[in-house]
Amino acid sequence: MTEPDFTLGIEEEYLLVDIDTGDLAEAPDALMAACAVELADQVSPEFLRCQIEVGTPVSANIAEARAHLLRLRSSIARIAGEYGLAPISASCHPFADWRDQQHTDKDRYNALSRDMGAVSRRMLICGMHVHVGLPSQAMRIDIMNQLGYFMPHLLALSASSPFWQGEDTGLASYRSTVFGNMPRTGLPPRFDSWPEYERSIEALTELGIVEDASKIWWDLRPSHRFPTLETRICDASPRLSQTITLAALIQATIRMLWRLSRTNIRWREYDNFLLGENRWRAIRYGMSQGLIDFGAHRIEPFPELAEDWIALIAEDADALGTQAAIAGMRDMVRQGSAAERQRTVLSGAMAAGASRNEALRAVVRHLAEEFRKDL
Repeated sequence: MTEPDFTLGIEEEYLLVDIDTGDLAEAPDALMAACAVELADQVSPEFLRCQIEVGTPVSANIAEARAHLLRLRSSIARIAGEYGLAPISASCHPFADWRDQQHTDKDRYNALSRDMGAVSRRMLICGMHVHVGLPSQAMRIDIMNQLGYFMPHLLALSASSPFWQGEDTGLASYRSTVFGNMPRTGLPPRFDSWPEYERSIEALTELGIVEDASKIWWDLRPSHRFPTLETRICDASPRLSQTITLAALIQATIRMLWRLSRTNIRWREYDNFLLGENRWRAIRYGMSQGLIDFGAHRIEPFPELAEDWIALIAEDADALGTQAAIAGMRDMVRQGSAAERQRTVLSGAMAAGASRNEALRAVVRHLAEEFRKDL
């Protein structure tokens, strides 16, 4: 069996904020035009006018993906700064009100707003998607069935949305609950084959319910446009280095599952009922309370889980040259999730005498600084 190239593509969504106040700000047409001149089709408006989406070209390896994403983040930060704005990469703005936002006037977004009603209006959220190249359709389905196990782990690592409209939600990833109100979301069902997957999609497209598979918004799916497996569960990561670590983990884990398949070994598949419990733990706690190890029948602390994961994919990290990027997971575990760090900033500011409103604006400044830290 010829080894796939496991190429990478990374998509990120950013929020634009006023440099001085931290308030959400709509992207001026001139800003988007300047981004398009410099970055062409690698940048585009998102559903809301306060959002920008970027996508890297197909990357042969993690170093190339990092170089592309560094250019994208750096360019947007510089151009936004010329308009008194700054990008932040977090899945929810700490205090903005979704009712104040306007969606982008494009056919696809107008249709989304019409079809989803008030549910779409609450979509003041950002995420991060990673594509890994797998030319074989059958392999995409086979690995998707097994990779679902790791989706809660990725969400726990990436959780960056504790606040909503100025309130602490008590969750690490409030974005997940907002997005979960949309249809066709959550963990993907299991399919026995690619034809079975296609028949399921056709059951909706033939009725005109969706025009194509791009309206299937599972945490993990075969891409509609590319020969890739696309993970969509991650919250947006404030720092470039964190995005790269997550992408490297996804790529190496997919290679590990492919490697096992060469010797007729499979990762044990669990019902979505059980995986959903870990998904909820990731939404609620991030990394702080661990996840269930179904094989060991215990809740495993995330630091131990991370070391097990690194050991599991060590051979694949060697083959892909991603050891350093994957080792960054230890830093993410040690520092705590982006959600935990935002809460620390808020409590620290209030302990120093700031009002809650001032402390929330301090959280936005922290996120803007995090965005610039790796540039």
